Amino acid sequence: MASYPKDRFDDLPKDLVRVGAHRAPRKRGGGWVGFAWAALATLVLVVGGFYVVTLIDDSVRFEIPGFPQADETSSSPEDESTPTALPLTDPATIDPARAITITVLNGTPVVGQQTVVSDTLTAAGWPIGSATTASTSDIEETIVYYSNPADEDIARGLVSTLGVGDVKESTAFLGAPVTIVLGSDYTPAG
Repeated sequence: MASYPKDRFDDLPKDLVRVGAHRAPRKRGGGWVGFAWAALATLVLVVGGFYVVTLIDDSVRFEIPGFPQADETSSSPEDESTPTALPLTDPATIDPARAITITVLNGTPVVGQQTVVSDTLTAAGWPIGSATTASTSDIEETIVYYSNPADEDIARGLVSTLGVGDVKESTAFLGAPVTIVLGSDYTPAG
């Protein structure tokens, strides 16, 4: 085995409790400081994430018990019940510049219901874009969703044509300006 000559680094004082050249004795309570910083960073990221989600999607709301929400203090139940647009019942009067397309989603267990409604509305002159099944088949109430407040008249006209349902403004269906979600309350005329 090779032997190396001793130098000044081989003789260390006996009272030095360090191991290695870069380690110092641990401070008392130093672990709690690191934990506190990590907890604070986690809290900031979670609260910031919730805030960003509420900015991106209006349908997501985080309510804190005991604190009134901004929209609860500014609106009254009377505002929600009064329609703001008259139903547009003649699809021939729709301005082509509005570029309206209607999507029909079947939220019922009846297979092919969306095709029946789509064919009926197309025959009546409504601009149907697509018809397919919804992600669930247990929807009870037929709802006509519109993403632009200017399209409320068309949504109300569709409810009038279908003979059932309600209208709601929502950005949940960005593929079409107006989306019909059929519920089990819809029965085809015939």
